[in-house]
Amino acid sequence: MTHSFKLSRRIARLRAPALATLIFSFVGCNSTDSLNPESSVPPTAAQPGSDAGVQVVPVDDSMLASSQTMFTTSSFAGGIPIGTSAQPTSQFGSLYNGALRNIWPNSLVSELAAIKSRGGKVVLMFAGSERYYKDASGHFSLTKWKQRIDRFRGTNFSSYINDGTIVGHYLIDEPQDPTNWNGQPVPPSTVDAMGQYSKGIWPNLVTIVRVVPSYFPGNPHYVDAAWAQYLAKRGNVYDYIKKNVADAQNRGMALIVGLNVIKGGNPNGTNMNATEVQTYGSALLSSSYPCAFISWQYNSTYLSSSSIKSAMDVLRNKAQNRSAKTCRASS
Repeated sequence: MTHSFKLSRRIARLRAPALATLIFSFVGCNSTDSLNPESSVPPTAAQPGSDAGVQVVPVDDSMLASSQTMFTTSSFAGGIPIGTSAQPTSQFGSLYNGALRNIWPNSLVSELAAIKSRGGKVVLMFAGSERYYKDASGHFSLTKWKQRIDRFRGTNFSSYINDGTIVGHYLIDEPQDPTNWNGQPVPPSTVDAMGQYSKGIWPNLVTIVRVVPSYFPGNPHYVDAAWAQYLAKRGNVYDYIKKNVADAQNRGMALIVGLNVIKGGNPNGTNMNATEVQTYGSALLSSSYPCAFISWQYNSTYLSSSSIKSAMDVLRNKAQNRSAKTCRASS
């Protein structure tokens, strides 16, 4: 009787972590956020809603990642990474192997280990939501931005830079858009200074900005890659990729591409349907120049559609068949 009772208690203790993992897996797979996901706050804090109108459930993926790392080990499949922004660690695998993420500093190393173990690569945004680096007038503050970056100085993630798990450091989103900065766009010289600050801390870390390469009047000194995200309203997709590749080449920059699958369909502001995803994505991947294909944004309901999965699978195969390349500038 005593032996049976002790055995039951051991089984109960083993079941508890397994049940917790299942709970976090369920929540993690259904969390979404904006293009600049703010995961740098503890999971008990409030999380802003996404532009797609989906209620965000605040979750720290590291709880999920630490358990999954024990069971899943795979290497990057080759080609260029493909995925979405705000993509949970649990979604790296056979379909998506790339993402844009903002990870809480204390969770960064464990998350990177989990992403690598699932064959993934990730673009990291350290600054988080733009509300943290605006001044009292709503304009961009370089001083506040640097303070956000400094939070990561004490975290040693150099091995993940060297092995390519980290695609690069995502400095800022849409600096050219005055609506983001209360009427004052962030000038290219300031963005280049942000790249310089990043490289002063992590010299080998690629720097990335989500803005088309033509935003820069010439070759930036400290920004490696621009980002061209396609929406149907931007016209012929083949003309779009051709122009952005040419502009990037002229500036010695690398180029990330992707789709706005949530609000980039036709008519404007709608989800892209499966045909649009496959057609537009295939056009962007018809060029061998892009170094990654990351789309806006993760939405579990939208991406769980069988037709969207099929379209994304076509794009995954195309991305995987590309020659592997870095997002580091060529000049």
